[in-house]
Amino acid sequence: MSAGDVVVTGVGATSPLGGDVESLWRNLLDGRSGVRRIDDQLTGYAHWEELPTRIAAPMAVSPDTVLPRVQARRMDRCEQAALVAAQQAWADAGTPDVDPLRLAVVIGTGIGGLTTVLGQDDLIEEKGPSRVSPLTVPMLMPNGPAAYVSLELKAKAGTYTTVSACASGAEALSQAVRLIRSGEADVVVAGGAEAIISPLMIAGFAQARTLSKRNDEPERASRPFDVDRDGFVLGEGAGVLVLERASYAEARGARVLARLAGFGVTADAYHITGPDPSGDGQIRAIRAAVAMGGLTPADVEHVNCHATSTVVGDVGEANAVQAALGDHVVLTAPKSSLGHLVGAAGAVESIITVLTIRDGVIPATLNLESQTPDVKLDVVSGEPRRRPVRAAICNSFGFGGQNVSLLFTAA
Repeated sequence: MSAGDVVVTGVGATSPLGGDVESLWRNLLDGRSGVRRIDDQLTGYAHWEELPTRIAAPMAVSPDTVLPRVQARRMDRCEQAALVAAQQAWADAGTPDVDPLRLAVVIGTGIGGLTTVLGQDDLIEEKGPSRVSPLTVPMLMPNGPAAYVSLELKAKAGTYTTVSACASGAEALSQAVRLIRSGEADVVVAGGAEAIISPLMIAGFAQARTLSKRNDEPERASRPFDVDRDGFVLGEGAGVLVLERASYAEARGARVLARLAGFGVTADAYHITGPDPSGDGQIRAIRAAVAMGGLTPADVEHVNCHATSTVVGDVGEANAVQAALGDHVVLTAPKSSLGHLVGAAGAVESIITVLTIRDGVIPATLNLESQTPDVKLDVVSGEPRRRPVRAAICNSFGFGGQNVSLLFTAA
């Protein structure tokens, strides 16, 4: 490991599988699902029975029960989740004693404070402008999660927000690497957060025909790479990683979980929601990450796939992975258990990739009962697969043609 490397020293998450990283990891390996019926969250909406999808993957532990009550009330649910995950990650890293001027924050989100927008709009319609909260703007702004984490940690080297749909969390990690390698920071707290489970978002995605309609089988609804997949399941949560310059981490005696050795960020410039069928942008992102890490495709053993359980997307990604890396890589798709956390997906799944390297075990893809014949690669199903993993790619792709691939390697 060279002094200029970027290493992961802490991780934190709140997700549909648990309110912390170890719960998330244990439940993922145990083959549990965070997807459930959410009728209780929809019945206040006049036309809720018209929604074709009534399942989602809410956070297992509501973040407003973790934070102090007064603080939580001043924050959107997305901001709450980001702060809870950041506090965990910071503690996991050993609470680094870093100069605030050398500490930065990058937190991505695809939408931001949607819960606040909808709630305050209802208030102004029903009770007038005097009832709107004076904290409405800081609660709804997309940079709110990053700002609250910066305030918590007194980070003064810069506070950044990446907004690139479902690639937001992964792009935040790529930006963190840039900040460290450019010399602007020694430590960066980076990740993603999202909390947008609502009738509006469910209706919007359903109208776009991207959501699963398996309302009677919630736990079996998200099934990446399976012949019977019919769309993704909307989830929520946050994932945060503490990234450090390797020389800084070594000097303070930090425990290193993995290296974030490379990244690739590309654009399809093809369609606002659909991926380029040629896979060009995804292939370029994967190859760029591998090249930045100084590896060859043959060195990469595992891919944590974006695979959302859509008919077109899963096959397109598998073909891109095969074209970029070859036939030898082993795949998994955590969204089968977590649902799709949108702006938080790339960060939470990066944590899963780090833990895969740490523990030498690849989680199984839940609900993969009959792999689609169009996917020729080895997708782990049934039981987790125990094997050493020295280099792994984590993919995140988003609406707008956003492609981010991250290369993690053993420390």
